[in-house]
Amino acid sequence: MCGIAGMVSTSLPDPDLVRRMCEVIEHRGPDGKGFHFDEHAALGMRRLAIVDVATGDQPVYNEDEQIVAVFNGEIYNFTDLRQDLAEQGHRLRGTGDSECLVHLYEQYDTDMVHHLRGMFAFAVWDRKRGRLLLARDRVGKKPLYWRSEEDSIWFASELKSLERDHRLRRDVDPVALHHYLTYQYVPAPWSIYKRVHKLPPGHLLIWERGEVTVRRYWELDGTPRQVTDVAEEEERLRELLLEATRIRMVSERPIGAFLSGGIDSSTVVAAMAMQSSQPVKTFCVGFEESQYDERHKARIVADRYGTDHHEFVVTSRLLDVLPRIAWHFDEPFADSSAIPSFYVAQLSRQHVTVVLNGDGGDEGFGGYQRYILMGKARWIPGMPRAVGATFARVGDLVAERSDAGSLSRRLGRLMQFAGERPSQRYARLMSSFTPRWKSEIYSDELRGLLAETDSYQLFEEAFKRSRALTDLGRILDVDVSTYLPGDLLVKVDITSMANSLEARSPLLDHRLMEWAAGLPVGLKVRNGNTKLLLKRAVSPWLPKEILDYPKQGFGVPLASWLRGELRELAFDVLTDATARGRGLFRPAVVRNLLQRHIGGADHSLRIWTLLQLELWYRAHAAPQDHTVTGCPALST
Repeated sequence: MCGIAGMVSTSLPDPDLVRRMCEVIEHRGPDGKGFHFDEHAALGMRRLAIVDVATGDQPVYNEDEQIVAVFNGEIYNFTDLRQDLAEQGHRLRGTGDSECLVHLYEQYDTDMVHHLRGMFAFAVWDRKRGRLLLARDRVGKKPLYWRSEEDSIWFASELKSLERDHRLRRDVDPVALHHYLTYQYVPAPWSIYKRVHKLPPGHLLIWERGEVTVRRYWELDGTPRQVTDVAEEEERLRELLLEATRIRMVSERPIGAFLSGGIDSSTVVAAMAMQSSQPVKTFCVGFEESQYDERHKARIVADRYGTDHHEFVVTSRLLDVLPRIAWHFDEPFADSSAIPSFYVAQLSRQHVTVVLNGDGGDEGFGGYQRYILMGKARWIPGMPRAVGATFARVGDLVAERSDAGSLSRRLGRLMQFAGERPSQRYARLMSSFTPRWKSEIYSDELRGLLAETDSYQLFEEAFKRSRALTDLGRILDVDVSTYLPGDLLVKVDITSMANSLEARSPLLDHRLMEWAAGLPVGLKVRNGNTKLLLKRAVSPWLPKEILDYPKQGFGVPLASWLRGELRELAFDVLTDATARGRGLFRPAVVRNLLQRHIGGADHSLRIWTLLQLELWYRAHAAPQDHTVTGCPALST
């Protein structure tokens, strides 16, 4: 794992603490080192060297060494920035992107973030003002945790670094746990620990003499613009795709691409191949179960562009990697596609150091099947709450007895929506545990503690904040601010960095995203079809069978695994004395959930969510938290 770590204090920092924090970031032994700027600040980092390998060491300083920065990520427009800064009189010593930060801060103060194009988490220390600036990229590709206490602030790319401070009590935040059970991840600004926060995407933090200010500097504007010539929009989209891909192909290390065979990754590979003098190296994982295996689609694109193609098959026999994945994810994380993501990163790292991927295409251009389902849901008539609740309960039963992607599953989902607002419908659709399920499974202590906490409020707030004019447009905005940074980008960053691989996402270029956000929603989803404009734009690039193929997603055969090879693991981990002793869930309900799944109902998502939580506890929680009763780790 690569990243930054540091501590700033108005009193003398603990050099050993900073060293230990940086050990985690650098994965070094007892002689790992932190960087000490002066008596008031200490920071450190380790960055995967991709650009400016020879002279890109950090931290970086301005001319008089009063401004200093550490940085994780990549700035793709650094060449232009260096030229502009030099013309304004700044003296740059190296040749890479990191040094731009200190001079941009000198020139523009906190507005420096608006000049950056890339993925980043960085810290700038202003010695004269006693001021620390933390910032995270617009979409949230790179993580940044922080905590503040009295006259000090700590920050890091990994919770593991902050955990090295013995003064941090690792009390699990019950609200964060509550949200995790809904969304399968802990959303920012929460972290799983009470006294630690995540800086949200598109935000910056200023710490000055013990005072903390957090503010948003970027948000996608979904206000639709008028489109009079669709052909012109197609041409403009192709230009943007090629340019966003080209600037991400700059690397002093070998580069390749993830290729699932879906439209998004296939588009990126096509854009790379058209701008590369060498065959693109492509990487794909598949499954023995044909309904989850897309390798045949990836091969079609690989053959079309003559790529150097590599494949790997994930089976349940390989799932002994689960404890390792739980260790790399510093917080509970229940997206099962982390498994194939880990293996495709591992495969890729055998050949390259940088990969491009297709992340962001679904959110930017309307690719998920759930968008079609939500469009159909608008025709559900309003009904009294009691009647709607009855429909929802029946829908629950139908959905859990149906196969993923089946017509009956979709019908059950529609019934679940009865009597709910669009934001609630979408929150339910994205839920692992609904409020009813939480009430049923929580222990009496936990239920009482969280009685007034509504996880769906996060979606409600995102809906209200959206500037889109339709419910479907608002749903796209909600995904960009919740699911994308909380789930997808966390998964890709951690699984790639765990294998010392850097992942870059052309479709998440903020200029491309801003352009796509202004498209009328009818150019994205209409009449049961998705990604309308994107498909039209890339039709000259991709084979017809790829464009016409139904979306599968990056799923895994979770339900069958939990009835087969993982059945014993799930029962053992979720029902043993350690799990029961935490006092979080009612043991009888957990056991009944497992048994009902074995009996044919599909509770795989809920079981997996509980399993990943328990594996996280065993990998990360403080030793005294492993056998708790009465929820002391959740006390207020």
